[in-house]
Amino acid sequence: MSLDGDLVVGELRIGGRYRDFALRLPRVLPAERLMPLVLVLHGHQWNVTGHIMREWTTFDRQADTWGFAVAYPDGLGGGWADGRGVTGADLAEVDDVTFLRTIIDWSAARYGTPADRAVVTGISNGAFMAHRLALEASDQVAVVAAVAGGLPAALLDTEPTHAVSALLIHGTADMVAPIGPGYSRRRGRRGERLGRTLSLHETAEHWRATNRCPPGADTTRTTEFSSRVTTDGGVGGTRVVAWTVFGGGHNWPGADVGDDWDEPTTQEFDGAEEICRFAAPLLAPAATRQL
Repeated sequence: MSLDGDLVVGELRIGGRYRDFALRLPRVLPAERLMPLVLVLHGHQWNVTGHIMREWTTFDRQADTWGFAVAYPDGLGGGWADGRGVTGADLAEVDDVTFLRTIIDWSAARYGTPADRAVVTGISNGAFMAHRLALEASDQVAVVAAVAGGLPAALLDTEPTHAVSALLIHGTADMVAPIGPGYSRRRGRRGERLGRTLSLHETAEHWRATNRCPPGADTTRTTEFSSRVTTDGGVGGTRVVAWTVFGGGHNWPGADVGDDWDEPTTQEFDGAEEICRFAAPLLAPAATRQL
């Protein structure tokens, strides 16, 4: 472990592999309340690390505003074993669930972040992995926020032990991971499509059912640029929001994207800020979220 200003750089040995992450602490620690932990997962790109999410998002700034600790883990070979069975990490049977669980425990032991109220978010492959962690580690994850990534169909039979609030953000013009049902770009030996993912609507329905949200509890807010459908009343006060970004592409909302990426990016809101705003009132302990 090493210190770099407000950043703590750590290494863990998981399944015989050394795994790296960085943790950004708020500059002023909360005095009268617990300091939540947010795990921010990057998308799939060869040799990319969690550092890209520090550059691309405003989570460092949000850490200071909201009093959150923010972890930036590194996927193995630039990707995550998200359960679709198509990434290098999946094919190598990398245990990313244990890796991310261990970061939650590590942070709890050293900095007092609650081990049963973490937030996990990510984009693309990181969003798929966020769904997987929320399902398989629901005793530790209170909130999942998936950007440009529906629920992997391979996880449909995974039954969490606790309800998890879900914020789901997807653009209608996403050409990499469509807002409707989709597949990965990887093909099987016979050319068959692999890695099916659910649509935004189907993903929201799955989380509503998982959390046992009552029917007819939806409210909708629509602007010129997006539409949000919010469902309240899940177990432990959990909430599900499906946020459709009109004309939005495969990007992080509010990010400053260079000219070499032609997917449109909404500037209506800052994704990191809205995730923190969504999560702050929903960090219920595991005991109140048990299914």
